[in-house]
Formats: sequence, C-alpha cells, structure tokens
Amino acid sequence: MSEPLERLVRHANETRVVVVGGGISGLVAARECAKVGLRVTVLEASEAFGGVVRSAEVGGITLDVGAESYATRGGVVRELLDELGLGDDVVAPNPAGAWVVGVPGVGAAPLPKGGVLGIPDNPFAPDVRRIIGWSGAWRAYVDRVRPPLTIGHALSLGKLVRSRLGSRVLDRLVAPVTSGVYSARPDDIDVELAAPGLNAALTRTGSLTGAVAELRARRASSRPADAPASDVPVGSGAARTPAPGGAVEGIAGGMSRLTDALVAGLREAGAELRTGVVAESLGRTDTGWTVSTSADEQPVEAHAVIVALPEGPARHLLAPVVPGLEVGDPVAPVVEVVTLVVHAPVLDRAPRGTGVLTVPGSHVAKALTHSSAKWDWVRDAAEPGIHVVRVSFGAQGEEPATAALDDDAAAALALSDAARMLGVELSASALRAAHRSRYVQSQPAATIGRAAETAAARGAVRAVAGLGATGAWISGTGLAQVVPDARDEADRVRSAVLWRG
Repeated sequence: MSEPLERLVRHANETRVVVVGGGISGLVAARECAKVGLRVTVLEASEAFGGVVRSAEVGGITLDVGAESYATRGGVVRELLDELGLGDDVVAPNPAGAWVVGVPGVGAAPLPKGGVLGIPDNPFAPDVRRIIGWSGAWRAYVDRVRPPLTIGHALSLGKLVRSRLGSRVLDRLVAPVTSGVYSARPDDIDVELAAPGLNAALTRTGSLTGAVAELRARRASSRPADAPASDVPVGSGAARTPAPGGAVEGIAGGMSRLTDALVAGLREAGAELRTGVVAESLGRTDTGWTVSTSADEQPVEAHAVIVALPEGPARHLLAPVVPGLEVGDPVAPVVEVVTLVVHAPVLDRAPRGTGVLTVPGSHVAKALTHSSAKWDWVRDAAEPGIHVVRVSFGAQGEEPATAALDDDAAAALALSDAARMLGVELSASALRAAHRSRYVQSQPAATIGRAAETAAARGAVRAVAGLGATGAWISGTGLAQVVPDARDEADRVRSAVLWRG
C-alpha cells in the first residue's frame, strides 16, 4: 500500500460520523460511510430500525405493516438489494389491477389502466366511461377541440384536469389516486413534479388526453420487455406508494428484510447501532461536532453528523446551528394503517383485484390493499381461506377516522369499511388478528411549492461544514428517491471530512 493511501486509510479509521435516525435513509447513509472505513454511530430514537419499513407478526404471519413495495425506476433499490444478497427474493405483484369505489350511480368499478395519475387517454374507453358516464365522457372530449391558445404551463393538477376534462374525471378518477397515493388533494399537486413532461406534451399535442397518450407511449417504448407495467399502486400512504405508471416490486417475506440486511451489514462493519436514544441538540467544536442525547451524560463527539430524521425533528435539531433554516413543525399528513387477518373464503376470488381506492368523501378509509391477492408470498404464508387486507385512514388536512379509537374499535371500523370496499360480508367473527400502525408522513414532494422549500433547506445545511441531511422530507418520498439521496449525501459528507485539512 502506498504511503498516501495508507495515510488516508488511517485517517478514515480515526474519523467518526454520527448518523441521527435509523430509518432506511439513515441506514443507507451509515453504510456508505462505513464502506470507506469511517467509524459510524447510528442513533435511533425508537426501539427499532427501519422507520416506515417495518414488519409485525399478525395472526401468526410476519407481514409488512409499513412500506410493502418500491418503485423500480432507476434501478437503485434493486441494485442495493443485489448488494445485500436479497436480489433472488425480489418479487413482482399480481398485475390484476385495482378498483375505485364510491362512484356515484356506479358503486365500484375496475380502475382504468390507460392513464397517468388517473387522467385517461381516451374518455370513451369502456372502462373509463363506466366510471364517468356518457356525460362525463363528452365533457372530457371537449378537451380535444378546445382552442390551442388556452394551452400553456399548468401548475395545479386539479385546476388543469377540472378545466380541460371536467369534474367527473377529476373527482372520480384523479382524486382517488392523489388521495390514495400522495395523501393529497389534486389542487395541491404540482403537475410537473407529479407527471414530468405532461405540460410539454400538452403543448405539443393540443389536448390533455393526447398528452397522456404520448407519455404512455414513451414509457412503453422505454420499458424493458420483461418489466411488468404496474396498475395504480394501492396501499398505505405511509408506504409512499409510487406514482401511477411505474412498475413496483417487493421482497418475499416482507420489505423489513431490507432493514434487517442493512443492520446486519453495519454491525459486521463494526458500526455502533443504538436504539432508544434521542438526539437533543448539536454543538460545534474545534474538530467537528457534539451530539447531546437523552441517554448520555457527555455529548457524543463526531467529525461529521448526518441527520436522517422526519422533517419536524430534523428542523428542530438543525435550525440552531444552520443559519437560514426555519424551525417548526410542518403540517404533514397523518396516516393510520390497520392490517387485518381474516377468515373469509369469499375473498379467494379477489373480487376487487389487488386493492381499492375510494372517491374522497365516499368512505371512511381512503384505500385498501388486498395483500394476499397482491403478493403470492403473503397468500402462501396464510392457511386456506385466510386473507390479509390493509386499510388506510387519513390524508392531507384530514385526521384519521381511527385516531380517537382504541385498537379494538379501530380494527372493527377497518373491518366494516373493508367489507364495504370489497363488496363482501365480513362478520366480526371473521377477524383473526389485527395490527395498527400510525405514521406522520413527509409532505408529498409533488405538492406545489414543496421543491423550493426543500431546495432552500438543503442549501442551508450544505453551507455548514460537517453537516448533512437526508430522508424522505428532503429527498422526496419512496425508496427510489430516498436510497440514492442518502448515498449522495453520505458521499458528499464523507468526502469533505476525509479530505479536510
């Protein structure tokens, strides 16, 4: 080994990085630092690592009770899984498709697959017309004959769809998707962030439905032949399911296996992993930083700190030492997911596909995933006649209907609404077990104005030497965004600290 390289290795072994937060972003950032020999300490406030990627035993089955899948775009998550030895256990969901329920005069119908964010490319397609009716289809057709002078850059998804296609398309197709996927109202979603290229395609084609057709054709031509085109993903908002049009995958046995593999790898690399430790404040020193915690009389010393917390706690921790970073508790969607294990042979035929989205205001819950229909590994883990469904409550500006209920009452409400959404009878005696999880989500990255907020926060943090920040609130939600952001931020911090004078 050359002398400069030997010096660098010795320097790395003497350099300590503290990662505050043991969710996936924190664990990935810690892994990147440990790769080059840095001494890494991870501080997690709860008693378990993984954040929203977590599992629990429900009715004798180990199940995802947070994120259940990841978007395949970019290939970054799959690359990580391959590195961790999990590549052979990657699985695709059942492509049967989702349904939308609560449609006035219709009740329930399969959600059309030919669209982007619920926007159809052909309003007269039978599966679209079934939901919006003839009057809705003709109103949407006006989009094709509107004068091109009205076309330009649209900011709000809701306003764009309402003006071009009418309220039926907005309320019955688009709103269920944005509520179920983003936990947000269509009017608050930035078109360009949620559907990149849609505005430009609108200008080229002269209509919104034409723009959707162009985007879908472009996606189809760029997708590998063996890549499954997913339906609209359905599930807990906490999982931050990918936007419609993108393929998703999961891990046989549950996404928590990703957490377990990251933790095992860090321990093997000699990292210090601590749970039940709250980082209370940061302090500057001549050589770096100190982290005062709830568990230590003396602050933890470090040459660099990477904060991988949710937005509120991250801002509270960073603001006192980061000029220009605002402190506060941002208003973020709160979601409760109730996982039910039921004995219901009537669900063997998957009457509503792999899950259900609801027209806002029509049901107590916003979405449901029929997990044992969506994932073969869940079905195989259950006994005959046993099914797993996940019912999601709460959205932007809306307290979950389960918030004030105890666990038994929340399970009863979830069972009742599941029966309505699935169109079957589910008696109280059918319930075998239930699990309830509560999540405070990050604001959707596609919310209007959100990109500027997070860019300002990131710039303020990066202006302070030896500090980094990552996590869904600043990277965007979903593992396909969280993983590469954590890698990039860790690389930036570790490079700076290794080459410091």
